[in-house]
Amino acid sequence: VQLVESGGGLVQPGGSLRLSCAASGFTFSSRNMRWYRQVPGKERELVAGITSVGGITNYADSVKGRFTISRDNAKNTVYLHMNSLKPEDTGVYYCNARFTNRDYWGQGTQVTVSS
Repeated sequence: VQLVESGGGLVQPGGSLRLSCAASGFTFSSRNMRWYRQVPGKERELVAGITSVGGITNYADSVKGRFTISRDNAKNTVYLHMNSLKPEDTGVYYCNARFTNRDYWGQGTQVTVSS
C-alpha cells in the first residue's frame, strides 16, 4: 500500500489549494478514504472523509462549507479542495486508508496559510 500526497504550499488567507493523494497497492475503489491534518503539539485530526460506495462525504465542523473531498476511482486518487483558507488551516495534511487491521498513511504535505 502506498499513498502519496501532493499539492501543499504557502498561500495567503482567503486563497485556495487542491491536495491530491495518489494511491496504489490496493483496490482503491473499495476503500473509504480520509484526509487528516496535524500541527505541532496537537493530535492528528480528521478533516474530511469519503466513502467507497456512493461517495458520501463528511467534514470537520471547522472546514464545512470551505473544503470539499472528492475521489477519482479511475485515477486511484482522492482530492481535497480547500477554499477560503485561514491561518488556522496550517498544518501537515495526510491521506489515510483504513484497513481491518491497520491504518495506512502517506508522508504528508505541508500547507501554510500566511500573509
